[in-house]
Amino acid sequence: METRTISTDDGEGHLELHSFRPATGPAPGSAAAPAATSPGTEPGSPSGTGIVVVHGTMLTDALYRPFARKISRLLGRPVHCYNRRGRAGSSPQPAGYSVATEVDDLAAVMRETGSSDVVAHSYGGFVALQAARTMPIRRMVTYDAAVSLSGNLTHRWRPELERSVAAGELDDAWAHLVQGIEVGGPVSKLPLGALRMLSIISARTTMGAEMRKLLPTAAAEMRAVLDADLELADFAAVTTPALMLAGSWSPAYFAETGRQLAAAVPSIEFAVLPGQLHESPLRPGIRLPLTVARFLLAGEGSLRPLPARRRRLKLGH
Repeated sequence: METRTISTDDGEGHLELHSFRPATGPAPGSAAAPAATSPGTEPGSPSGTGIVVVHGTMLTDALYRPFARKISRLLGRPVHCYNRRGRAGSSPQPAGYSVATEVDDLAAVMRETGSSDVVAHSYGGFVALQAARTMPIRRMVTYDAAVSLSGNLTHRWRPELERSVAAGELDDAWAHLVQGIEVGGPVSKLPLGALRMLSIISARTTMGAEMRKLLPTAAAEMRAVLDADLELADFAAVTTPALMLAGSWSPAYFAETGRQLAAAVPSIEFAVLPGQLHESPLRPGIRLPLTVARFLLAGEGSLRPLPARRRRLKLGH
């Protein structure tokens, strides 16, 4: 894994970037490609360019690195993860933060890495779909994209979230967030008091403590989703071939958004992945990486085999 920092286009910050590069050589069934000509190019890769992974809310790119590594190995292409603003080694969210901030940052990462394709999860899927309206992306896959259409996510917004964050009452904020977006499965249905207790318990773990620190960014990102509420017609100009995926065990509103967009926009396809949770990109398993890699491959060559030890993860997932 390579780590580096790139500047943002607004001149006000920087982004921490992590890159995974496969072993050199042509992928099975593909012709040899010319030598690399950009930071994201690998000889023998189907399209010759890299892939950018955009992570979700209250998360850092560290949790997506196994997922990114599998995609890189399957396709024989470089895959780049970056920490969006407000976390890890990247700059804080700026004053006036909005989806435009995220779209500009994604464009900067794609340019700096020589990437053509995007894979995005949850809030990252929202960013990617917004980006596809204004910038060239060769192919794109989203998983449980958090897009607001005609106000369909408005009722999931809890004003108490912002108030709790501002007051430093992070257990209350976490409880309101989980109840609102329902990505915790059955846990999301618990009373606020029980959720507050779970927040206290989870804060004792490394991941739970990290998520608590990111609650202020979550409030800003939820607000950005609602502020960017659009109609189906606003996506009519999207020509990027896109696959919108939803987990069969994810909250139903993700699938409903995907179905609506696929029905209205010719370049968008939609599918439900059986047995997958909202957090599937963070978990072991090969079904989701394989589905992503096949769509990005677009018939150009063949997928590379994963090492046998990793292929066994397929069992039970």
